Amino acid sequence: MIAKSPHKILIVDDELGMREFLGLMLERDGYEVSTAGGGREALGLLKKHSYDLLLCDIRLGDISGLEVLRMAMGLNPKPVVIMISAFSSTESAVKAMNEGAFDYIPKPFDNDELRGTIANALERKTLEREKQILEEELAATSHFGGIVGNSPAMTKVYDLIRQAAPTRTNILITGESGTGKELIARAIHGESRRAKAPFVPIHCGGIPETLMESELFGHVKGAFTGAIHEKQGLFTAANGGTVFLDEIGELSLAIQVKLLRVIQERVCRPVGATQDVEVDIRILSATNRQLEKEVIEGRFREDLFYRLNVIEIRVPPLRERKDDLRLLAQHFLEKYSREMGKAISKMSSYAVNLLQRYPFPGNVRELENMIERSVALSNTNIILPDSLALSSYKMSRNTDEKPSWDQMISVPSSGLNIDDVLSEVEKICLDKALEAAGGVKHKAAKLLGISIDSFRYRYDKHNPSS
Repeated sequence: MIAKSPHKILIVDDELGMREFLGLMLERDGYEVSTAGGGREALGLLKKHSYDLLLCDIRLGDISGLEVLRMAMGLNPKPVVIMISAFSSTESAVKAMNEGAFDYIPKPFDNDELRGTIANALERKTLEREKQILEEELAATSHFGGIVGNSPAMTKVYDLIRQAAPTRTNILITGESGTGKELIARAIHGESRRAKAPFVPIHCGGIPETLMESELFGHVKGAFTGAIHEKQGLFTAANGGTVFLDEIGELSLAIQVKLLRVIQERVCRPVGATQDVEVDIRILSATNRQLEKEVIEGRFREDLFYRLNVIEIRVPPLRERKDDLRLLAQHFLEKYSREMGKAISKMSSYAVNLLQRYPFPGNVRELENMIERSVALSNTNIILPDSLALSSYKMSRNTDEKPSWDQMISVPSSGLNIDDVLSEVEKICLDKALEAAGGVKHKAAKLLGISIDSFRYRYDKHNPSS
């Protein structure tokens, strides 16, 4: 196994004794350390090498540490910077923080406090890098202006959208509730020649049957009690564009007849009118029902079914596109963090693993609601498993019960490898402690009663590629 590369730290201090002390301490903590005795030497090293963290004194023999800080902030990638000084003042601390320093520590400092600050700084750098990678992946896997995902199942959907969008053909979009059928309809419209014309979504299940005909086709003044004004129907409002009939299976047989006429003759008649109105519309429809079964059982007209279902696009449920789950979760995390003014950067790997095992009966809509709730309730900059609302579903391999060791461990007749068992228990303890510590390793080490060196050694042993 390949061990994880240690973080690289550059120490800049004009006192030889301080450089040697800090270098020895941090090398013992597992870091790869370089040192510079002055600002100019530091600038030269920063130009040649990439560092994860810069530990820099403010007062140097040649040029100011603040100048080194400014140069470091202009690098790509830039290191996280901690400033130290024996001549501390509020003014210099504020100036350093305004220039981009992570923290400012006066001399003399507590060694454990400095270690903790360095650990926090490097954790933040790791989180920022992971967030940047996720954002790049999101940009690369965002299709048609809003559909996130690059799984094989979604790639087939994208191919169908590209092929069908330029045509005038009616399309039936099928899939379970919450899979994003309206997003697919909007993508088809956006890729079509009608993209600059109206896109009118109509949720068939949300309009009372008594009002459906008037909503779709409009009515003239006096057509019925309460019709005191002429009203334009949604079909004529969409003229030249696209009508999206969501949950088409909810339409009554009487409205199905009138819809069939619109499709066949490209005209509709407002309620109470004596003349038809020409309409140039493309119809996209969607359903979570099995319309073939509805046809067989007499609840949906066969002729209308074939008119609507010239091309079918099936949107896969989330359980069939789990490869997209992490990116979808990050997409919603960024969306709601922005909306709520929170600086939540990512989800913990433990939270993502929990989501991967959840079946998501409500599909992408359920995931979005779950992430929105988590962002609203989170008090940290990372989403942890505790904030995910999975209580309604009993995880098949994870319960809230805390069984005794007797219940958890058994020795089969074939025997077991005790080293493997102990290694697995150690890994679980490390993961649980890191989760409880909000992802901060030095805090997790304290929870387990071990040193940060011991924690890093044990954690890297179980996570060689992390």
